[in-house]
Amino acid sequence: MRILVSNDDGVHAEGIRALSEALRACGEVVVVAPDRNRSGASHSLTLEVPLRVTRLDASSFHGIKSYAVKGTPTDCVHLAVNELLRPEPDMVVAGINHGANLGDDVIYSGTVAAATEGRHLGFPSIAVSLVGKTHFASAAHYAAKLVRGLMVHPLPADQILNVNVPDLLLEQIKGIRVTRLGNRHRAESVIRTEDPRGQPVYWIGLPGNQQDAGEGTDFAAIEQGYVSITPLTIDMTAYGSLSTLGAWLDLQG
Repeated sequence: MRILVSNDDGVHAEGIRALSEALRACGEVVVVAPDRNRSGASHSLTLEVPLRVTRLDASSFHGIKSYAVKGTPTDCVHLAVNELLRPEPDMVVAGINHGANLGDDVIYSGTVAAATEGRHLGFPSIAVSLVGKTHFASAAHYAAKLVRGLMVHPLPADQILNVNVPDLLLEQIKGIRVTRLGNRHRAESVIRTEDPRGQPVYWIGLPGNQQDAGEGTDFAAIEQGYVSITPLTIDMTAYGSLSTLGAWLDLQG
C-alpha cells in the first residue's frame, strides 16, 4: 500500500506530520503538500505560473519522503500522481486539517479538494480534519483506522469520505457516526480597514453560525463527542432535476 498524504495547512503543519506518522503502520507514505498555508484554496489549480517543488530533507519527516510545492492542495495531488510518484499511490489522504470542515466548509476547503482531486484521478481518498488544534493524535488514530478499513472495503468510485474528529483525548471520544452535511447562515460581513498608506483593505469575515445542525448532521455528531464521517459524491449532477428541467426547456420552444 502506497499512500499519498497532502493538506492545505502547509507541509510544516503539525497535523500533516501526525497523520504521516500514523499512516506508516498502513504502508509506504509519501508527502506532497503546499509550501505554506493554503487554507480556503478550494479546488483551484495554478495555471498562470509554473509549479516549483522542493524535496525536503529526510529528517524533516522522520525518514518519510516529502515534497513542498509552491501551489495549491489540488496542484500537489495532481503533480504527485502525474509526475512525482512512481509507482502511483494506492490511496490519497488529506489532512489533518487544523480546524473543522463541517457543512458548507467543504465548498472552500483545500483539504477536501485534495481528496476530491485524488478521487478524480482514480484513487480512494479521504479528508481528515480536527475540530480544534490540540489533539492531533486522536485524529491520526481514526485516520489510520479508516485507511485500514478502506483497504478491505473500498469506497464506490464516485465518493470520498469527509472525516471530522472532535478535539478530545482519544479515550474521551464516544465513537463514530455516519452523518450528512449540515449548513451555516451566510458568512459574517467583510471587514474593512486601511493599510499604512491609508488605502482600504478587506478581510473575509468568519464563517456564519450553524443553521442546520440537527440530529444526523456532522455538526451534531461533533457536538456530542463523536467522530463524523460524511460520504461526499464527486458527481455534482442533480439527477432529480434532469427530467423537470428538460420538460421546462421543451416548453420554451
